[in-house]
Order: sequence, then structure tokens, then C-alpha cells
Amino acid sequence: MSRQLFIVPEHEFEPQLGLPERLPEGEKLLWQGAPDWRTLAIHAFHVRKLAVYFAVILALRTLFALSEGSHISDLVISLAILTPLAGIAIGLITLIAWLTARTTTYTITDQRIVMRIGIVLSVTFNLPFKSLDSVGIKRFANGAGDLVVTIGSLDRIAYVHLWPHARPWKLAKPEPMLRSILNVATVANTLTQAMKAASGGVAIAVGEEQMSTNQTTNQRDEWATAA
Repeated sequence: MSRQLFIVPEHEFEPQLGLPERLPEGEKLLWQGAPDWRTLAIHAFHVRKLAVYFAVILALRTLFALSEGSHISDLVISLAILTPLAGIAIGLITLIAWLTARTTTYTITDQRIVMRIGIVLSVTFNLPFKSLDSVGIKRFANGAGDLVVTIGSLDRIAYVHLWPHARPWKLAKPEPMLRSILNVATVANTLTQAMKAASGGVAIAVGEEQMSTNQTTNQRDEWATAA
């Protein structure tokens, strides 16, 4: 199998789970997994924020109706229409998160990262370590988290091809992400050690910074950068 960064279009079957071809002789499979769909729904598809948004809308609708002297029966009818619509919207987004997790397989070998993604059209991204500039980790309170990798300046993958497996708002130079991985710290250690070994023992420097203020104080963004 080629060690260059490449994209493999939809395939009807996989000779090896998550891979378009079997690993070549001498290459070792270190880890394989998929996003946790619940964590993905919350942090990538923002289902929790969407639920709060609809709750606020329904609460405001109730307050405005009462302040205007609307009849209770009219209010009940209005809420009976809006509430199921909100539930359908949240349900659809949750379903997309579940399907995304179910159709995704992340693979880490001692030479590269392989991402098989796509609900309708399955695509495989091959990311050899030599094509990567850095790797970082973002942890959540439940121990799950995201791994983000920065691709070298000569290679690029379109954001639309990666989404939602891409670092948010990095449109000019998209950064692939292994999203909502359970026990992400263990997986990150496996990846950084593999990258270190593949690079001939180059050290991995780890930094830490505070996450956004809408998250709990015991959560952190940790970025492990290849030195």
C-alpha cells in the first residue's frame, strides 16, 4: 500500500476492517476504533446546545402568549405543534451523529493514520506520519476527546471532504480530527509514541491551555506537538 497521502473513494468491501487494502508485511496495527456517538452528538453536532435553544424558544413563546392575554387552549395548541418539531430536529441531528459514528473507523499503525469516513459515500484518507507536522489532543470531562493532526504544507484535504472529522473553522488549511474517541489519552499516547519511533526518536513536547469558558474548569485542551 502506498505510503503517500491519498484518498480512496467508496469501496464495496474491505479486505481488512477500516482499510482499503490489507496492511503490507512489516506494518503493525496499533489501535483501531470509532467515535463514541453520544460524545459526538454533544461536542461535534451540539445536540445539547440545540436542546437548550429550543427550550428557550418554547419558554419565550409561553411568556409572550401569557403576557398578551392569549387563551390557555391557544397556547397549548401552539406548544403542541412546536414541541414535536423541536423533538424531530434534535432526533435527526442525533441520528446523524449515530450514523457518523457507525460508519467511521479510525486506524493507527506504526506508520500512519487511516480514516475511513462517510455515511452515504465512504472515503478513506491515508495519513502517513511523514506527511504530518503535529498532533494534538482535546479532552472532555468523560475521558473521551478529539485528536487533531496538522498536515504538511505540501498536502491538503478539502474541508468538505473531511467534515465532521475536521477541526472547526480551519477552512484555509483543514486539519483532520479523530473525533470523540473514548479513553483518548491512551490513544494519544499510542499515536505520539508511534510517531516518535517512526521519526527516529524525535521528542514529543506537550503543552496545555484552558478550554473555552462555557466548559467546566477541570477540562483542558492539550496539544502534543512534534518537535
